[in-house]
Amino acid sequence: MWKFSSAVSTVWLNSSTCPFLLNGFPGLEKAHHLISLPLLMAYISILLGNGALLFLIKDDHNLHEPMYYFLGMLAATDLGVTLTTMPTVLGVLWLNHREIGHAACFSQAYLIHTLSIVESGVLLAMAYDRFIAIRNPLRYTTILTDTRVIQIGVGVFIRASLSIMPIIFRLHWFPYCRSHVLSHAFCIHQDVIKLACADITFNRLYPVVVVFGMGLLDFLIICFSYILIFKTATSIASTEERTKALNTCSFHICCILVFYVTVVGLTFIHRCGKNVPHVVHITMSDICFLFPPFMNPIIFSIKTRQIQSGLLRLLAIHRFSSSVETKEEPLCQATYP
Repeated sequence: MWKFSSAVSTVWLNSSTCPFLLNGFPGLEKAHHLISLPLLMAYISILLGNGALLFLIKDDHNLHEPMYYFLGMLAATDLGVTLTTMPTVLGVLWLNHREIGHAACFSQAYLIHTLSIVESGVLLAMAYDRFIAIRNPLRYTTILTDTRVIQIGVGVFIRASLSIMPIIFRLHWFPYCRSHVLSHAFCIHQDVIKLACADITFNRLYPVVVVFGMGLLDFLIICFSYILIFKTATSIASTEERTKALNTCSFHICCILVFYVTVVGLTFIHRCGKNVPHVVHITMSDICFLFPPFMNPIIFSIKTRQIQSGLLRLLAIHRFSSSVETKEEPLCQATYP
């Protein structure tokens, strides 16, 4: 009897310490390299687009305003989400590298969920920025000082990081005696707890509280702020000034729609699409993490004239420096044969 219980304990311990296995696209393993091509193109576009935005906001003094600081926070968050998820996705699709240790998996899940809440908080901060700019334009610079913007950014990050900690810490305590195969090519909380052999009631209920207490609340506050913004804009007598005021909000509204529509779509698929093929769930998850970071730089570039001007200046400087180097090259060759 003692030998049997000892053997069971050994199996339990071994299975609890085994690495998790990430999943690609089940049934499409032969097409993994082909599937990785659009994902790689989106990955590179996200890095270039958001990286260029951050460089432009830092380098161009005309963009050193609260609105563009919040845009920079959003671009940095999008970069963080992409850099957290895509390396393991491409590792699975290219190299079939599926194993991931518990600590690495839990860290990845923590970053993914934290940055998702950060993005919601930054969108809320951007709504606050537009609210002040249109409702109290004369006090805009005195209310949203550089110090205040930093405080808002730090507050958004602390709120997100602290809210996710309880469920991620509990993942370290759970024994994992079931299948170690995860549903996606990256670690997320809802996948990991399905493999735990313990009471996971808290880990099931707490995320619902976080989603409704933060994500939904953020969205409702954003909607309420825009009701007040539109009310103020419609009271402006000049049609030109009214249009100008509303145009400053257009890029933010587009970013809100891109983020929340993808999140709602993914939630609907997971909750109501039990008969939907698993490949669709995986594809929707990848789209959810790639689509907002891919679209946001495009929206900023199309909707914001200052960023358009900044990008044109960067291109003009690059072309000028390239032409100068081309002209000087023969002289250098003549001087140093």
